[in-house]
Amino acid sequence: MALSAASISHNNTPRILSSSSNTFSQLNNQKKISASPHFSLLSLTPRSSLSRSSFVSQWGRREPYYLHGHVSCSVKAVLLDESKEKLHLPKGDTWSVHKFGGTCVGSWERIKNVAQIIVQDSSEGKLVVVSAMSKVTDMMYDLIDKAQSRDGSYVSAVDAVFEKHKLTAMDLLDGDDLASFLSRLHHDINNLKAMLRAIYIAGHATESFSDFVVGHGELWSAQMLSYVVRKNGLDCEWMDTREVLIVNPSGSNQVDPDFAESEKRLEEWFSRHPSKTIVATGFIASTQQNIPTTLKRDGSDFSAAIMGALVRARQVTIWTDVDGVYSADPRKVSEAVILRTLSYQEAWEMSYFGANVLHPRTIMPVMRYDIPILIRNVFNLSAPGTMICRPAENEDGQKLESLVKGFATIDNVALVNVEGTGMAGVPGTASAIFGAVKDVGANVIVISQASSEHSVCFAVPEKEVAAVAEALKSRFHEALNAGRLSQVAVIPNCSILAAVGQKMASTHGVSATLFNALAKANINVRAIAQGCSEYNITVVIKRGDCIRALRAVHSRFYLSKTTIAMGIIGPGLIGATLLDQLRDQAAVLKEDFNIDLRVMGITGSRTMLLNDVGIDLSRWRELVKDKGEVADLEKFRQHVHGNHFLPNTVLVDCTADSNVASCYHDWLRRGIHVITPNKKANSGPLDQYLKLRALQRQSYTHYFYEATVGAGLPIISTLRGLLETGDKILRIEGIFSGTLSYIFNNFKGTRAFSNVVAEAKQAGYTEPDPRDDLSGTDVARKVIILARETGLKLELSDIPVQSLVPEPLRASASAEEFMQQLPQFDNEMARARQEAEDAGDVLRYVGVVDAESQQGLVELRRYKKDHPFAQLAGSDNIIAFTTTRYKKQPLIVRGPGAGAQVTAGGIFSDILLLASYLGAPS
Repeated sequence: MALSAASISHNNTPRILSSSSNTFSQLNNQKKISASPHFSLLSLTPRSSLSRSSFVSQWGRREPYYLHGHVSCSVKAVLLDESKEKLHLPKGDTWSVHKFGGTCVGSWERIKNVAQIIVQDSSEGKLVVVSAMSKVTDMMYDLIDKAQSRDGSYVSAVDAVFEKHKLTAMDLLDGDDLASFLSRLHHDINNLKAMLRAIYIAGHATESFSDFVVGHGELWSAQMLSYVVRKNGLDCEWMDTREVLIVNPSGSNQVDPDFAESEKRLEEWFSRHPSKTIVATGFIASTQQNIPTTLKRDGSDFSAAIMGALVRARQVTIWTDVDGVYSADPRKVSEAVILRTLSYQEAWEMSYFGANVLHPRTIMPVMRYDIPILIRNVFNLSAPGTMICRPAENEDGQKLESLVKGFATIDNVALVNVEGTGMAGVPGTASAIFGAVKDVGANVIVISQASSEHSVCFAVPEKEVAAVAEALKSRFHEALNAGRLSQVAVIPNCSILAAVGQKMASTHGVSATLFNALAKANINVRAIAQGCSEYNITVVIKRGDCIRALRAVHSRFYLSKTTIAMGIIGPGLIGATLLDQLRDQAAVLKEDFNIDLRVMGITGSRTMLLNDVGIDLSRWRELVKDKGEVADLEKFRQHVHGNHFLPNTVLVDCTADSNVASCYHDWLRRGIHVITPNKKANSGPLDQYLKLRALQRQSYTHYFYEATVGAGLPIISTLRGLLETGDKILRIEGIFSGTLSYIFNNFKGTRAFSNVVAEAKQAGYTEPDPRDDLSGTDVARKVIILARETGLKLELSDIPVQSLVPEPLRASASAEEFMQQLPQFDNEMARARQEAEDAGDVLRYVGVVDAESQQGLVELRRYKKDHPFAQLAGSDNIIAFTTTRYKKQPLIVRGPGAGAQVTAGGIFSDILLLASYLGAPS
């Protein structure tokens, strides 16, 4: 019977037994029940006979009985077939256990769906654990809160609970089943109102009262489901687990199952209710004193695991609303994958650290008997789910999988750091620290201590940190005043990131990979913890970095794509070509190379386009026109770098703007990678260049500029390769300008110099003003860049440059005026060409880095016709490296050195190099 207000004892401890418990107690007082008794309560529906004379196999079958009307404390019972031997509960693989959460039974349609899943299970015995309908447990807790705060609206709230279950039952049941359930529901609701009235008067509810009230949701859902299962033709009984599941309070809002007593009570229950299908209430249980209690929040998983252990089930299936256990929270990592298998230890670790896997204590009962747990989606039966079990001893031949199974995070934590020289070697210090923490009831999540014993740091929930800090300062008041402890410091706004995987144990390099990924994402680690089992590496980081850190490490362990947020600055000829190349290659990079490049912004000097998830590159020109806004480089930077869902950010500068180049240092300092063909930064003032390179070398932020020299040719990378392998650079000489290469390759015969320049301009090889090419400044910048790469500390002004712009024309007002007047100076260039031809030479405009004399120069030179520099065609570049290894025959790099396609290709190559450094497979 349910508890009425009159039955509350003087110490506010409710004495509650279910109707059937009282009945069985009275029956036992009359006579020892042997065999499998069938009994009648005061009112029985006359729809079936009371007994069957035989049982099928070991299971026993009987017609279901139904309660109708109120249950009286005085009960008449009819004992049948007393001579039969008491029926024992069969155990083992014949049983399968299913647990359905509140979402699974959230409506009458979903309850019918659950019944179908039970019917379709071919197991000989099925034990089904159900939660209350969705939101009902919250509603029940709300009833208690309202009543003890003397809010009279608890009455209407009870009516809402009644109405929810009545309407569900009316849609689900009919006839005697409906009448029986509604009678029980009315009775329970009336008793709840009486109890809540008593709580309202007292203004207080004990834990026992609260547990009794909130457990009703499971009672009602279990009854409704059992009716539907019986309606589908299965032999089915519902179980109030308060009669069977016995637990002992263990403090810290937890309970420990008493397996021996629970097993004994389950045997007794089954002897009275033998059935092949049992629908049991989750979440609720009783103490040794038969006082109702609960397994606390989300305890239905725990109930299922305990019941699975009691019957030694073949498998426990946890039905939920997701396809399985994810490798990370899919709300934070969109590329998170469903894990097909987890070991018990992995599931345990992930659930402890907040992953939406299972109730943290669910693993232990089933682990004792190697019972696997299967997580499945009740709304997607085609999904295989995640199997939690003991890993196979020999996994040879299985497909390669990540050493880290998954990642979990806990937000809203704070670090407490206790440090001082007086702690070292003093026994009992740690005990005193954590004793003080225990006294305020705080939960310690992570502990980290240096081997020097100089400090102990630990993480607690942020809401508890103020009390913890106060307790520690009080406990160590004398030590702090005496200087033995230097401080009790609190670091708020932290998150915990845990990497979990059983294969991490004894595997080299896992920690290095993890911390390398965090470093490359510019994430600072505040504390580290790892147990000797090596199944878990835990780091404490700044809360604002949590999502970016999670995505970075998830990506690095091949569980998702290497994702990079990109900002393109300068959508001119080269920038536009790069965007088109990114568009054309995006699908291939994702599918074949696991690289996801997302352009989050495009900005020119006047207009910029921003997008939170990535710009559609198939129509970026149209979007810039239609949705562009006024360009603001700082706002652009904040937008591209501010997306915490993307761990890595790169800004690609496709301009020749010195103002943009001046921002590189700040960007790198903020953890933003920089890729550019813009020569202004590396050829600008030496002190700024050295500062930029120093910052790059001391951080994990990358600065790539291959396209500054030779467009798409591997000039910078070749030079670095020579230097890094110990070669010594003696001389670098080359034709670095594609424009001037084209001009002098075609300046032959009787052609006028001005005509060749005009042709190059018409073909798009020159800058809008050809003087920018003919002045030699662009070549000088490339010479400076290469000279500085070799270690020479030269300024641009240190490079002598032979300009091809006639002196009188250097001050011309416009490019058009310059082109009109250039023919006046053709004779001078024709004379130089003739002198070279008379000597069997050709003219070439070159840049030279003389490392031995620590000089550089740019000039027009003559080369023999069999020299490699004389063999060029079109706009090709050629660079010769003379080194101690390549002294007799220089190392030559030759190829197209100008044009939007090859320059954009060089930038694209740097972007992919960055992706490989950030973890993409090579």
